[in-house]
Amino acid sequence: MIAPSELHAYGLRAKTASQTLAKAAPQAKNTALLSMAEKLRARRAEIEAANRADLEAARLAGLSTAKLDRLRLDEKILADLIAGLEQVAAMPDPIGEIEGITTRPNGLQVGRMRIPLGVVGFIYESRPNATVEASALTLKAGNAILLRGGKEAFRSNQVLVEFFRESLSEAGLPEDAVLLVPTTDRAAILEMCHMETLDLLIPRGGKELIELVRREARMPVLAHAEGVNHLYVDAGADLEMAVRIALNGKVQRPGTCNALEKVLVHAAEAERFLPRLETALSATGVELRGDERARTILPQINPATEADWSTEYLDLILTLKVVDSLEEALEHIARYGSHHTEAICTNHHPHAMRFLREVDASLVLVNASPRFNDGFQLGLGAEIGISTSKLHAYGVMGVRELTTTKWIALGSGQIRE
Repeated sequence: MIAPSELHAYGLRAKTASQTLAKAAPQAKNTALLSMAEKLRARRAEIEAANRADLEAARLAGLSTAKLDRLRLDEKILADLIAGLEQVAAMPDPIGEIEGITTRPNGLQVGRMRIPLGVVGFIYESRPNATVEASALTLKAGNAILLRGGKEAFRSNQVLVEFFRESLSEAGLPEDAVLLVPTTDRAAILEMCHMETLDLLIPRGGKELIELVRREARMPVLAHAEGVNHLYVDAGADLEMAVRIALNGKVQRPGTCNALEKVLVHAAEAERFLPRLETALSATGVELRGDERARTILPQINPATEADWSTEYLDLILTLKVVDSLEEALEHIARYGSHHTEAICTNHHPHAMRFLREVDASLVLVNASPRFNDGFQLGLGAEIGISTSKLHAYGVMGVRELTTTKWIALGSGQIRE
């Protein structure tokens, strides 16, 4: 267990590093990012050894298949991390940008300059790839980061943070811009919630963690909440497309927050679509649950309970509902959705546009898988989370979402009369 005073010292180290990093040249930050990418290539064996140890301990602890999948750093995930680091390095540096300059009647020029937030606290579970993504984005945005990862990934996180700190040092930047809390004790979460040196706290994990941080934090919180994500299959939709989207959304990585959890299908397509979907999913081990109308068509599936409609499974379970109209689908999503990711499969343009306008979610898609709600997939290089609250970011949080602006004024001797 780490003492509160020791964790406070980590916060002070991060604060000092953030003050240096805020003035860092863009080239130095990019050098550190590219150095980290090269370490992921050249020192893969060290990462794999630590990750194997984490996976073995997690298996012995009885973690589910979906949670093991989130913990794994396989070749594909490492390749994506490398590509993401290179993509972030290639992006324009936002720090110091001046936006919206206007000239007042007295000649005073007024605008806003983009600046770092300071120190970001990041509390997350299981995923060691998030260690790299979060550190890369905060670095590019000129912030320091204090990481508190889950116990399942502790060995992997230690290696990745060690690599990042080496990369920072090689680029002439302070190592303490990336710090890992040296304990998996849950008491450290409460201590972070009370640290005055943190400018922003981002919790990314289960509902219990999010609620704890929101309740206890003494600084702004950007919450990455659960993903109760829907696909609505409209009347007249391309049913083969709808099956592909549902299959990808549910099966590719069921333990992720952007996985599909519910399918709503218009009654006009239910008798043709649901058997096709059941056939496609049967070979993958997905358990289907449905309302009474869905079970009339697929009597062998399990009945859905009221709790099913608001549950994020993070597992191979999918709930089905037959609706009579787009309006009914919209009402259902408004009632049970979690503002994360919602998709429609339709060939009717007015319905597509209405779905985009009316659905309140951080990403709304037309004819595409919900799995695209991801920083790398949306062109941001990586993400530190997906904010399901609206201040000051809504949706995928990339580099610009980890900055803010200050007002600036350029004068030529003006005084206020």
